[in-house]
Amino acid sequence: MLALWIVAGLYYSLIACQKGGSPDVIPVDPNPTDSVVYKTTPYPWKKPANFPDPAYNFAQNPLTHEGVLLGKSLFFDASLSKNGTISCAFCHQQEVAFAHTDHILSHGIHDKIGPRNTPGIQNVAWSRVFFWDGKILDLDQLAIDPIQNPIEMGDSLANVLQKVQSNGHYRSLFKAAYGSENVTAERFLKALSQYLLTLVSATSKYDQFIRNEGVQFTEQELRGLQLFKTHCSGCHSGELFTDESFRNNGLLPNPYVPIPDLGRYGISQKPEDKNKFRVPSLRNIAMTTYYMHDGRFKTLDQVLNHYTTGIQDNPQLDPLLKKNGTPGIPLNRQEQQDIVMFLNTLTDYDFITNRQHHHD
Repeated sequence: MLALWIVAGLYYSLIACQKGGSPDVIPVDPNPTDSVVYKTTPYPWKKPANFPDPAYNFAQNPLTHEGVLLGKSLFFDASLSKNGTISCAFCHQQEVAFAHTDHILSHGIHDKIGPRNTPGIQNVAWSRVFFWDGKILDLDQLAIDPIQNPIEMGDSLANVLQKVQSNGHYRSLFKAAYGSENVTAERFLKALSQYLLTLVSATSKYDQFIRNEGVQFTEQELRGLQLFKTHCSGCHSGELFTDESFRNNGLLPNPYVPIPDLGRYGISQKPEDKNKFRVPSLRNIAMTTYYMHDGRFKTLDQVLNHYTTGIQDNPQLDPLLKKNGTPGIPLNRQEQQDIVMFLNTLTDYDFITNRQHHHD
């Protein structure tokens, strides 16, 4: 018996050397007969030169080609919803920067309408909070909410895991990514995270200009950039164009939403958080109409008009939007147009057409 173990050890050592490294054995499952010798392929995730360090802990979920492929398959799979009609990609469409521009408000199974506009998905590796009200703080927990939301996908995580486990399509995908066909909540959620983490938008005209990659701004775009830095970057700061804070930007109550949406207050229950919503990134903003948490504005011109003349004073109004006692940002029509032209430079055409993100 000892001789057999020695021979087996030499055999696996030989296989590992032929593959250029030691085999990866992930002892996730309690059943030792289900653990197999396998090797994953690291995914070459790279931080853009002009970006800060990511917030996501990649050490706890190392990206692999196999994990990303599994996550992408899950992202585009409508069986993750109760009636098999709504996938993650249904509301997050690549051609509009993984937002949903077909409807002002999100909608899910049985055409149920949600209370908020669907945000785009990009650069989640740098996000510390998720959703308009920040109710989720961990990317690896993000998918649970839409799956179990009765207005969105309307299922339960436990039921979805059972459906995935019984789907023969996923057996080889889970085995390639994790070494066995066993579907667990952790594997399922981390695979989705792996795909989402590849959705990095950093090749817009703005990025190429900032990185001195041979791209020049027009005079109007340069004016818009300076105006943006002066009037907008207090909230939409840094290379991600958001400070991820929660702010009240003086929106009037929406007459088309029957139940008032109090934003961050619904999570924190702090009076000072009433009508505060997470500052969204402005990357690809020209592609992700409609705007604001309730999608009330269709164009960027309307957004700029709001900040100039439409802000309603209220006790929670952000101080940056009320200087010298007067609410609003003083911008004339030309300055508004200049800022819109700058915002158009944040559109990343490579990002919205990249076939690696698309489900063939």
